[in-house]
Amino acid sequence: MELQNATALVTGANRGIGAEFVRQLLARGATKVYAAARRPETISSNNSRIVPVRLDITDETMVAEVARAAADVDVLINNAGIMTAQNLVTGDLDAIRLEMATHFWGTLSMTRAFAPILARNGGGALLNVMSVGSFQVFPGNGAYAAAKAAEWQLTNSTRLELTAQGTQVVGLHLSATETDMLAGIDMAKNDPADVVRDALNGLESGADEVLADADTRAVKALLAQPPAAMYAGISM
Repeated sequence: MELQNATALVTGANRGIGAEFVRQLLARGATKVYAAARRPETISSNNSRIVPVRLDITDETMVAEVARAAADVDVLINNAGIMTAQNLVTGDLDAIRLEMATHFWGTLSMTRAFAPILARNGGGALLNVMSVGSFQVFPGNGAYAAAKAAEWQLTNSTRLELTAQGTQVVGLHLSATETDMLAGIDMAKNDPADVVRDALNGLESGADEVLADADTRAVKALLAQPPAAMYAGISM
C-alpha cells in the first residue's frame, strides 16, 4: 500500500496513537485523513487535509453514515478502543460487554462498512490496532485481553476474506505505550511515534502483522509453549 496520495480514515483520532497516525499519514503524503472521534471538536483541524468526523464505532447507524460520507477512503485504521480494567469472573458485566462491543463488534462493524469501499477504490488497506493483550492476560485486565484476542482472530479472518478483493489487512500489536489510557502509571512505555512509524512501515512493505516492541515479540513467542510458561509468576 502506497500512502502517498492515499485517503485514510483513523478512528479514535483525537488523542494518543490515533492522533499520531493522523500526523504521520499526512507526513507520508496522504491527500486526506478523516479523523474520527466521539468528540470531533477535540481534534485540531488547522491542516486542510484533516477532516474531523463524529463517530462512535459501537453505533451501527453512525458507522453507516460515516461510510457514506467517506466513500473515497482507501486506508482504514481501526484504532478506537477502551480499557475498563475488569476481571471476567468478578468484574462489572456492562463494562465487560462494552469492551467486546468496542474492540470486536465495533471493529467488525467498521470492517463490514468499509470493505466494499476499499474494493471500489482499488483494494487499499486496513490496519487494526491491538495489543500484547491479544496474546496474554494480565491481572485485572481479563475483559480487555478477551476482547483483544477476539479482535486478533477477527483480523486474521478478515485478512483471508478480503484477499480476493486485493485489500491488505495488517494487525498491529503493542505493549504499554505513552497515551492517555496509561497516564499516571509508572512503567516503561513505548513512544507512540515509534509505534506508528513501525506500523506504517509495515503497511507500506506489505506486512500482515507488526509487533511493535520487544515485550510483545517475547510474549507472542511463548504461544507455542504450555500456558505455565506464559503465566509463570503471574497471579490474578
